[in-house]
Amino acid sequence: MLQKKGIIVTGDRPTGKLHLGHYIGSLAQRVALQKEYTQFVLIADVQALTDNFDNPQKIRGNITEVLLDYLAVGIDPVHSTIYLQSLIPEIAELTIYYLNLVSVNRLKRNPTVKAELQQKSFGEEVTAGFLIYPVSQAADISLFKTTLVPVGDDQLPMIEQTNELVRAFNRIYKREVFVEAKPMLSRMTRLPGIDGKAKMSKSLGNAIYLADSADEVARKVMMMYTDPNHIKVDDPGKIEGNTVFTYLDVFDPDHDEVERLKEQYRHGGLGDVKVKKRLIEVLNTLLEPIRQRRALFAQHTDEALKVLATGTAIAQEAAQKTMKEVREAMGLMQF
Repeated sequence: MLQKKGIIVTGDRPTGKLHLGHYIGSLAQRVALQKEYTQFVLIADVQALTDNFDNPQKIRGNITEVLLDYLAVGIDPVHSTIYLQSLIPEIAELTIYYLNLVSVNRLKRNPTVKAELQQKSFGEEVTAGFLIYPVSQAADISLFKTTLVPVGDDQLPMIEQTNELVRAFNRIYKREVFVEAKPMLSRMTRLPGIDGKAKMSKSLGNAIYLADSADEVARKVMMMYTDPNHIKVDDPGKIEGNTVFTYLDVFDPDHDEVERLKEQYRHGGLGDVKVKKRLIEVLNTLLEPIRQRRALFAQHTDEALKVLATGTAIAQEAAQKTMKEVREAMGLMQF
């Protein structure tokens, strides 16, 4: 049996089905790396409650949706441990200990938190739960002694904060309980929405979901933002900021043909509809096997949930082992 290269912890909040932004952000990496690394994939339902605390049923309902997406893209429970955050109480315990090692001002300075506070317009009414979620995320990561975390560039501050807490804990309690994690960025760390906005997001209504039908994908692609000045086929068009070409760069395996289309578009003689039709074909070729696997797993949700239960038990055993070391390092009483 081959020695694994290290430990990966990664996951998603169950606020809805997963989309193409998730796929290029980390899902594809998880599938590619799962045989080489010991991989834990969490469904972060506790963190999802930080801005959905008044609607827990929404989160519970989406746990299965995210699980089905994981299995459909090829995250294999033979090679990856899929688990539910809320059923690992050791995460909450470690979060409490970490909160003593970080100031409120440091949390407010976290660029990811600042951006989300602005986006959600919380102002002074932000809840403590939302403000401390980077600490909970640090507990998610370090509890399993993670060495590598596949993330988008917007999550780099979270890895930085995790490593700050790891260093602080090891220094204060004079024991190397935790290890620092390194981020692993995908080739493209952020996919724009179909409206051309910087980030694909469910809340912005600009996402293409992995579970979307072929017709729905076609409808959304035909709505995509291109070059507003490219009115006639013969008009020269801009590639920069053109969402259709951004997607072709990411998803079309025929890079030479994409470059040829770009050249033709720049000089004029290539219409938006033709380029969009190519993208529709490319995306549906990618998504069709994912849709088929998802539909199959959806017919057997009880079996899928057993996968989650088994993974959660495995994750809890690992978490309990680490927390025993944590309590010993801190000199806490144990029986």
